[in-house]
Amino acid sequence: MTYSHEYLLIIERIIVIICKVLIQKYNLQELGNRGVLPAYSTMDLVDKNKDPDGDDPWNLPDLQETGMKWSEIDTKGKVMRVLTSIAKFFLMVGFLYMFVCSLDVLSSAFQLVGGKAAGDIFQDNEVLSNPVAGLVIGVLVTVLVQSSSTSSSIVVSMVSSGLLEVQSAVPVIMGANIGTSVTNTIVAMMQAGDRNEFRRAFAGATVHDFFNWLSVLVLLPLEAITGVLYKLTKVVIDSFDIQGGDNAPDLLNVITDPLTNSIIELDKSVINGIATGDPAAMNKSLIKIWCKTEKITTLENKTVSSADNCTVGAPCWVVGNQTWTQINVTETINLERCNHIFAYSDLPDLAVGLILLAVSLLILCSCLILIVKLLNSMLKGQVAVVIKKVLNTDFPFPFGWVTGYIAIMVGAGMTFIVQSSSVFTSAITPLVGIGVISLERAYPLTLGSNIGTTTTAILAAMASPGEKLANSLQIALCHFFFNIAGILLWYPFPFTRVPIRLARALGNRTAKYRWFAALYLLLCFFLLPLAILGLSMAGWQVLVGVAVPIVILAVFVMVVNLMQTHCPRYLPSVLRTWDFLPRPLHSMAPLDRVVTSGMGFCATRCCCCCKCCQRTEDEEEGGKERKRSLEMYDNPALTKDDEQPGAAKETAKSTHL
Repeated sequence: MTYSHEYLLIIERIIVIICKVLIQKYNLQELGNRGVLPAYSTMDLVDKNKDPDGDDPWNLPDLQETGMKWSEIDTKGKVMRVLTSIAKFFLMVGFLYMFVCSLDVLSSAFQLVGGKAAGDIFQDNEVLSNPVAGLVIGVLVTVLVQSSSTSSSIVVSMVSSGLLEVQSAVPVIMGANIGTSVTNTIVAMMQAGDRNEFRRAFAGATVHDFFNWLSVLVLLPLEAITGVLYKLTKVVIDSFDIQGGDNAPDLLNVITDPLTNSIIELDKSVINGIATGDPAAMNKSLIKIWCKTEKITTLENKTVSSADNCTVGAPCWVVGNQTWTQINVTETINLERCNHIFAYSDLPDLAVGLILLAVSLLILCSCLILIVKLLNSMLKGQVAVVIKKVLNTDFPFPFGWVTGYIAIMVGAGMTFIVQSSSVFTSAITPLVGIGVISLERAYPLTLGSNIGTTTTAILAAMASPGEKLANSLQIALCHFFFNIAGILLWYPFPFTRVPIRLARALGNRTAKYRWFAALYLLLCFFLLPLAILGLSMAGWQVLVGVAVPIVILAVFVMVVNLMQTHCPRYLPSVLRTWDFLPRPLHSMAPLDRVVTSGMGFCATRCCCCCKCCQRTEDEEEGGKERKRSLEMYDNPALTKDDEQPGAAKETAKSTHL
């Protein structure tokens, strides 16, 4: 119970005592019995957005020490505690390793299921010339392959081969930035069991989504009108004589590849071949069969249509009616077969992808649950105090503003080490859920993660061949400057940190209606991009004709909502609330009843697992009701001295009814 809630109870009791005095003085016993009922005495004093015990759900929970103090334990107990802590640490490292590997296998599974479709999407250059279509294609392809680096490499291959202009590729890179945030949003849904943990975890994951979407809403129109990112990166490329460098460091993959490569290995050049229009790539499997090959180039005699088509510098001769010349023919010789599980399988790519998708999701969910359990077990007492203080405390005044920028650098450095923004943000999401990291601290860490993943792409681009270096590096720099511009828009000043407020509002909504998280995921990363892509393919006139009224309506609703909250007196009386609309248009309660009824049907007819889930939720709600009832009815200050025992029982009975 917090101090603020204790103060409310004290004020409540003072008010009750004053009411008693007034009742006794003015003989208003009957009015008192009707007006000062215990059932309503504390209801108005409890904030509806808080838990029944009065705690703010956004406050970081106190992880209390439940065991004995170190000084109270004997030598045997101390040895057992140390050994237990060491065992928990190694278990945590093991579960974290399996968690990262499952993310890698999940990415491979998505590529097997939708990789060729992703390559097909990139083939339509007319659609990619539309900035909005390019954006949603970047989102969809990154969601399909679960890797922004893969979708970015496809774009680089297309630009290098001349199939796509750099300026047309910039919106695709923006879309890839949005699509990569789907992974940690999926991870957040695994904490839906506890309402407050889910509230914090989902907000910690979607703050990344809101930052990317808001940055795109500002920078995409600016780029389409002025080409600012393209021109800026062009100036940078032309100003420096940049030479090719080493490839990006392969730190995390050195650890994870032995396990993931024993499960599946993919030939990612197939997706690039499909995107660049190679007809032979369509018939190839993404599953790598031969891991060690050798290419041999030999001169062979070939017929050509005329002497003009002869190879330059090679002999050319005519035999009868045919013209012959010598050309270089490259043949690939397979030397060593791969050793992963599916190297000798005859299953199609789709079947293997679905198998790996199910297994990787199962392992990911299991590891995440076990990681959260272990963290809750390990982070107790002084350990929790120290960790939370280090992670969430700002520097003293006047240097408090520096803390966020240091967090950005930490996020960038950690992402550079693990080479994946998805892995880093997915790792901090459960920490936000259990309350180790606050949402305000997770936000700059996420922004740094966006920068870290672009620096890796820059190093990878610098390893490109000379003829591809300029275009590859320019695209990587567009990605880098896009994230820098987004940070300048949505971080430096507290009032500009809109993604935090939006993520907190979405967290409250998904905590109340947990099914809304799945709807959000489906809507933002699948249905909305698909709808925009369909409208874009129909022509920009159709896109503008449909999108502009929707945008105007959305802006109008947001403005009215803000005015209803802060200055309702300036609104017409009919717009001060949305009650004039049908209830499904301004409340999720009707849809919630439908979803709840469907889940109830599943609980009774489908599986016993749903019954267990339902029973757990019922117990949770029952526990909250008991807490609320204790707060409202078991208040000693409301007991009347002159009330007879029988009357007291009747009053309590009628009150509970």
